[in-house]
Parts: sequence; structure tokens; C-alpha cells
Amino acid sequence: MSCLACFASCCATMTCGLCTSVASGVSKKSARLAYCGLFGLSLIVSWILREFGAPILEKLPWINTTETHSKEWFQMQAVLRVSLGNFLFFAIFALIMIGVKYQNDRRDPWHHGGWYLKMVIWLLLVVLMFFMPNIIITIYGTISKFGAGLFLMVQVIILLDFTHTWNDAWVEKDEQKWYVALLAVSVVCYLGAFAVSGVLFIWFNPSGHDCGLNIFFLIMTMILALVFAIIALHPAVNGSLLPASVISLYCAYVCYTGLSSEPRDYVCNGLHKRTKAVSTSTLILGMLTTVLSVLYSAVRAGSSTTFLSPPSSPRASDSKKPLLDEQLEEGNGTKETEGTPVTYSYTFFHLVFALASMYSAMLLSGWTNAYESSDLIDVGWTSVWVRICTEWATAGLYVWTLIAPLIFPGREF
Repeated sequence: MSCLACFASCCATMTCGLCTSVASGVSKKSARLAYCGLFGLSLIVSWILREFGAPILEKLPWINTTETHSKEWFQMQAVLRVSLGNFLFFAIFALIMIGVKYQNDRRDPWHHGGWYLKMVIWLLLVVLMFFMPNIIITIYGTISKFGAGLFLMVQVIILLDFTHTWNDAWVEKDEQKWYVALLAVSVVCYLGAFAVSGVLFIWFNPSGHDCGLNIFFLIMTMILALVFAIIALHPAVNGSLLPASVISLYCAYVCYTGLSSEPRDYVCNGLHKRTKAVSTSTLILGMLTTVLSVLYSAVRAGSSTTFLSPPSSPRASDSKKPLLDEQLEEGNGTKETEGTPVTYSYTFFHLVFALASMYSAMLLSGWTNAYESSDLIDVGWTSVWVRICTEWATAGLYVWTLIAPLIFPGREF
């Protein structure tokens, strides 16, 4: 519980930072941090209602429509309803911000300002969800499984973009020490990937039990790591070992998260004897990872050329010129209204948070499995297969980035 209290304290600190920002006025540079604070607030509310809100929900007749509901079911309802309100908040802003490319767009201030109104809207949406019929929440819970998977895929795309950018940055220096550094990091990552796989063989393949499924997952992870290296170093591809090693290490980590999500009564889950400790650590690590990944994904994806053409691109320049000419004709061609391009995609920024709301709901509700113990977080076969499929999708996307230039030589990747 002390660990949980520490986590809650960290989240509370983030929330206090948000309140301070609201009181003093959020600038354009701190708007993204304020949204992260609001998302952190939603996690705190979800966790509090999950732990203490079940007795309250039991007294609401439009929620408690039968006497057969368990405590875990009411906890899941609390998490999903807060998540739905949070999802609608960010989804609405994602729709409103479609097509905002320049800072002189009248919608630009809506993204950066009006925080008192935004807090009121967010609160009203969350409260309103507790008056929704159960069928709507059930449908949202089903859709959230796919939304959570999309959020994991966004992380994969960001990771791929990051590894290639990292590799290109060091190669462009064209100095021996940077090539040595690339090789060193690659070797360390590959050693880490195979070391993790070796430990997982011990944890999730207990002696005396037939654990063919777990062995298959682990062998596939090791084979994929070798395939990455072979393809990347092939003369026709002329790739680098750094991205291959980083993706291999990430796949090993995702495999671990998948195997650790296996039911605690599954004989091949070697962690079942430490259920409480694993559950607590999974909660803390999972929620902290969610907050950090959302922050990084939103900032990185919003400003990445993967999702938004850079202002210096020909398309951006061509679209900017008519706007400037029109402004000059109207006599508004001042420096303040010259249509400066936005630095990141507002729509994708909010979309990342909307998908993250679904992912955090799945994490706290055990992927809507109301039959698992309420002390367990992110446990169940649904979670296992989502993680494993994410690992395989990561492998597929990475291999595609290597072979796509060979298949389509006339396109830029």
C-alpha cells in the first residue's frame, strides 16, 4: 500500500501542477503539459472510484439492475464510466481541431486557452456518464479493447520512428566514435533481449508442466530477433543493427507483459505464487508507463513528420502562400497574423489521449473481466493475446519499414 500511496502522491503532484497552471493561465508552451495533468487527474479519479466507489454505485437503481452483480462488476463500471467521459472530452476536441494548420486559425486559442471552461466540461462529461444505461457502458467496454490496441500500435509507430531517427542522427556524424557507439548500444540491446527471454523461460515454463503455448511465444520472440538482424544486415536492405536491436528488446518486454498477464491459477505462470506483489507492481508500473507513454506519444506523434507534414515541406509552403496573399489583400498581413504553421497536429494530439483513456480503462478493469479478483490488475487471457498480437504487429511493421523501399523504390519511407 505504501507503493500505491507513493504513486497516488506522484499523480496528485501532477494534478496540483495542472491547477496551478489553470490559476496562472496556461501558455501555449505549457498546454500539452496541462492536458497531461488532466489525463493524470482522470487516472486518480478512476483509481479512487475503483477502490471505494462500489458501495455508491450499488445504490443507484439504473446501474444496479439486478442482485447478481459482484463487487468487481461495480468496480469495472466505475472505471469505464470515468474513462468514457474522458474519452468523449478528448474525442470532441480531436474533431474540433481537424484542419487546424496555422496559428491564426480561430480554433487555435481553443486548444491552448479556456481552461476553466474545459475543466467544467470535463467534469460534466464524467458525471453524466454515471447516468448512462449499462448497455452503453458495455458497448464502450467492447470498443475500448480495440481502442487500447490502437494506442499500443501508436506507441509502436512512435518507437519505430524514434529508432530510425536515432540511428540516422549518429550515422550523419560520420565519425568512428559514433559508429562504435552504435555497435555498442546494439550489442547491449541484443544481449538484453536474449537475457530477458532466458529469464522468461525460467518463470513461465515451470518444470513438470506442459507449457507449450508459453514456449511458442518465447521461441517466436527469439526467432524474430534473429530475423530482424538478418534482414537489416542484408546487402539489398543495407540497414542498421541499432533499430533491429531496440525493436528486439521491445518485443521481449512486450512478451513479458503478455505472459505476466496470464491468470494466476494457470500452472505455467511462474509468478502466481507472488500474486499480491506482482499485482501491486503491475499496477504501479502499468500506470506510470501509461502516463509517460501518453506524454511522449502525444508530444512526439503530434510533432512527428510521420503524422504531420513539416512546415518546410513543399505542400506546406504551397498552402501557406494563398493564405498570405489573401491576408495582404485584406490589409491583415502583419507578423502576428501571417499564418505561422502549428508545430504539431492538434487533432492527433487529442486522439492519442482519447485512445489512452481506453487503454487505461482496460488496464484498471482487467480488460473488462469482472470475474478476476479486484486485487489483480491487467490479468486475463484477453490481455495476454492483445500483448502478444502487439508484439507480432511490431515485428511486422519493422520488417515492412525495411523491405518497403525495395518493393516500392519510387516512394520515400
